[in-house]
Amino acid sequence: MVDGVLSFPLTSFHDDGSLDPDGFRAYVAERIATGPGAVFPACGTGEFFSLDEDEYRQVVTITVEEAGGRVPVVAGIGYGWAQAVRFARIAEEAGADALLVLPHYLVTAPQDGLVAQLEQIAARTRLPLIAYQRGQVAFSVGSLKRIADIPTVVGLKDGHSDLDRLQRLTLAAPEDFLFFNGAATAEIQARAYATVGVPAYSSAVHAFAPEIANAFFTAFQGGDDGTVDKLLRDFYVPLVELRDRVPGYAVSLVKAAARLRGIPVGPVRAPLTDPSAADLADLELLLTAGLDLVEAAL
Repeated sequence: MVDGVLSFPLTSFHDDGSLDPDGFRAYVAERIATGPGAVFPACGTGEFFSLDEDEYRQVVTITVEEAGGRVPVVAGIGYGWAQAVRFARIAEEAGADALLVLPHYLVTAPQDGLVAQLEQIAARTRLPLIAYQRGQVAFSVGSLKRIADIPTVVGLKDGHSDLDRLQRLTLAAPEDFLFFNGAATAEIQARAYATVGVPAYSSAVHAFAPEIANAFFTAFQGGDDGTVDKLLRDFYVPLVELRDRVPGYAVSLVKAAARLRGIPVGPVRAPLTDPSAADLADLELLLTAGLDLVEAAL
């Protein structure tokens, strides 16, 4: 998973909000063809929270079929452990290789509860689990050691960007335990995460502009600081500033950018909202500029 960008595909919907399986198949096939390190269907960017079980099954099944064993497929699961297990079983039946355990719903829990959540899920699926700490989920060093002792818990995705805490976690973990940079627009913090031993990262930009995402990854991995700086300054930083205008733009802006490129992903589902006309115009200008930086066309 460190050999390429981690791809988190959008889920395609028709204009009426219903699932578009054919559109999703075409879209995810194009993402996989760009050579990601792994593909993570039905996660945050894929609007897992808005999918029913049948839709989830279709999304994961299509991804597995299109991946064809070329890249790992890591499906999102979440809510309370009982519901997470229902999705885990669907993903297992669909042929997923592993599961990303999204933060549980609503409540703040003590460390013992965070560990127990993973223990309950691990006891009910054979698939490897990657925990995702974000929002109300943040593991202590002691808890990290406990979840790393669960045989099928293989890694941790971090969305807090607390590098002090993260360094303590990486030092406490077994050598083969996987860590991922899961910050929103992770490229912005890729250098910082790498300094504490976490070079792998997810890329929302890959969902709509794999040319930009892959150019950044190549420059970052190759130590081409000039290209990294240029892409950060002229594309990623303005993208983050645009993303921060409205809650939920971390997904809906990504989906809007894909539509600007003619990709059949459709609108977002509530409670997310599509970007305003003014923000969409700014996005189009930024996207065009970003593609120009890597000599690609809109």
